[in-house]
Amino acid sequence: MISFFGDASSQIYCLQHTQEFSKKDERKLEWLFGNVERLDSQTVLGYFIGPRKEMITPWSTNAVEITQNMGVEGIERIEQFIATEQETAQFDPMLSVLYSGLNSEIFTVVHLPEPVLEIDDIGAYNRQEGLALSDEEIDYLNGVGIELGRKLTDSEIFGFSQVNSEHCRHKIFNGTFIIDGIEKEKSLFKMIKETSTKHPNFIVSAYKDNVAFIEGPKSEQFAPKTQNQSDYFETKDINSVISLKAETHNFPTTVEPFNGAATGSGGEIRDRLAGGKGSLPLAGTAVYMTSYSRLESNRQWEQKTEARKWLYQTPLDILIKASDGASDFGNKFGQP
Repeated sequence: MISFFGDASSQIYCLQHTQEFSKKDERKLEWLFGNVERLDSQTVLGYFIGPRKEMITPWSTNAVEITQNMGVEGIERIEQFIATEQETAQFDPMLSVLYSGLNSEIFTVVHLPEPVLEIDDIGAYNRQEGLALSDEEIDYLNGVGIELGRKLTDSEIFGFSQVNSEHCRHKIFNGTFIIDGIEKEKSLFKMIKETSTKHPNFIVSAYKDNVAFIEGPKSEQFAPKTQNQSDYFETKDINSVISLKAETHNFPTTVEPFNGAATGSGGEIRDRLAGGKGSLPLAGTAVYMTSYSRLESNRQWEQKTEARKWLYQTPLDILIKASDGASDFGNKFGQP
């Protein structure tokens, strides 16, 4: 069932739930949403910008968890819908939709799944979909199809292209190099690691947990004497380690700047926390590199390169939305 809370002239919270709310739960929700009332109608008139029904937002996941912690049961999804005028509505079509009214079908998805395709020519399909499969990989997949006694499907080929990509497998960086008929002793990755092997200096750990650690200073820790019971605080010196982590998020940030950059900052936090116990994220830095913004017509240096139509988001969109996204994730996690 669907319930609406809020004001149709400004903002509506739409809740999908499996059981009716008690009066006590209803008062909790009205307080949670800023002392707004629950609407009696199952239809709200007007134009609203809100998330696509097919995509549950991260905001919804957090909001549902908050209601669970408040003791309100049965809520599956909560989304925000902002009132707007049809003529002036501005939104990101990648994530949002302009709705003409809200009703009980707001989260009902009626799309049928695409049919499974059997691929006759893997090489042609590779070029058509831009899967970047090499000739050797195409030969391998053709052999797999012969072994199985059937054609491979589109999802199988696409899945292989991702799992066996350079990003996942480092097949070029870890590959064997043969130049002028002579096999080289070291791969590109081994050459990169050579520096830390010959000059470890203050390195504690590198090339193991997707993050590296170096020796840090002795730090003064102020903490409870024991962690499993109430105890006095004490001060003691501990040996610290420091991590610096880089995370590139080129394509997702180009297509969807806010969430692309947010998961980028989330990835660097995750990797540092996964590298050891007691990790503490201190600060993050986000750097954005775009093509020329072309915000003004008199910038001489921008005229040296011919302007092209933006395929996804404009440089200005990326600089604003990606900055907001990286900050949003870091600040929610406690990393400025």
